[in-house]
Amino acid sequence: MAYADQQMSGNKITALIVVAILHVAVGYALVTGLAQEAFKKVKEVTSAVNIEEEKPPEEPPPPPPPKENTPPPPIVAPPPPISFNAPAPQVQTVNEAPPMPAPPAPVALPAPPAAPPPPRFTPKAAVPKGQPGNWATSNDYPSRALREEREGTTGFRVTIGTDGKVTDCQITRSSGSPDLDEATCSNVRRRARFQPATDGEGQPTTGSYSNSIRWVIPKD
Repeated sequence: MAYADQQMSGNKITALIVVAILHVAVGYALVTGLAQEAFKKVKEVTSAVNIEEEKPPEEPPPPPPPKENTPPPPIVAPPPPISFNAPAPQVQTVNEAPPMPAPPAPVALPAPPAAPPPPRFTPKAAVPKGQPGNWATSNDYPSRALREEREGTTGFRVTIGTDGKVTDCQITRSSGSPDLDEATCSNVRRRARFQPATDGEGQPTTGSYSNSIRWVIPKD
């Protein structure tokens, strides 16, 4: 009985040891397998993501110092866009005006004639001799005009020659009766005498004289 108990106790111990070894082996296997699997995952992530340490940006080099009296570079405008649909240019004919003719050459004007010398004497007009009222009287009244009782005033102008006599007579204002006008010039030519006109040299010259005669029927 005691032997049997001892044998069973030894078997239990052996079984416990075996079970313990199996647990250790299984735990080791599990730990080792999980460690290798984790290492593989980490390696894959590490190989997939390349983590590089960021480097600080490099500072650009300072610009070169400006040159004195150096003009700035010219600004070049970009060329205008080329349009292939632009209309053809129109040709316009311009009629040019003919050239203006040259101005005529100035013509020298002749010098004005010299002024005549002043007269030595003052010219004088013709002056009647006697009374002009005596050149025609009531006795000279035309008989027909007297019978018809026609009256009127006749104006006249006469030309006097160098001898003081009347050379011409013209009616300047009619009386309305031709016979009265005719009697006026007829009596003046016959009776009028003048002091002839004189020129600047004091010599006799032709002149003129104007007046009028009023024809009035005499009262008895």
